[in-house]
Amino acid sequence: MRVTKTTIEIFYNKNRIVSHRRLRGLKGQYSTVTDHMPEDHQKYLESNGDRFRSWAARTGYNTNTVINALLTSKRAEQQSYRSCMGLLNLADKYSVDRLEAACEKALTYTASPSYKSIKNILAAGQDRRVSTDNADVRTTTTQNSHSITRGADYYRR
Repeated sequence: MRVTKTTIEIFYNKNRIVSHRRLRGLKGQYSTVTDHMPEDHQKYLESNGDRFRSWAARTGYNTNTVINALLTSKRAEQQSYRSCMGLLNLADKYSVDRLEAACEKALTYTASPSYKSIKNILAAGQDRRVSTDNADVRTTTTQNSHSITRGADYYRR
């Protein structure tokens, strides 16, 4: 390997394999040459944030919120494509309705859920309990509406 002020060169058996121009400006900046990427990584380049956003918008409000959170969670949007692709595959494996319910459940825990947390919710079947949990909360609230007991909402102020 040879590093100069303007270039970085990589050699193998005294033959130069590749040469890159050094980036100037922001620290931690990076550049990728598509031809140097493995084939399975290159397929993610066909994807883009707009494609994932439009798919999520068709799927449902909660899925759209999760996709937007994923796409903005990394320094470079492309770094989140794998997680977005994983969500797309979860919809194929479980169903669009279950994915939407799992995203809703995950958003009750955090504003920016991860792919792994949604996958775990689906695998454990917790997405199926969302509607019954909400019904229990509504019933409890109705029963306590005239009592002296203060609920959790009182302490959130």
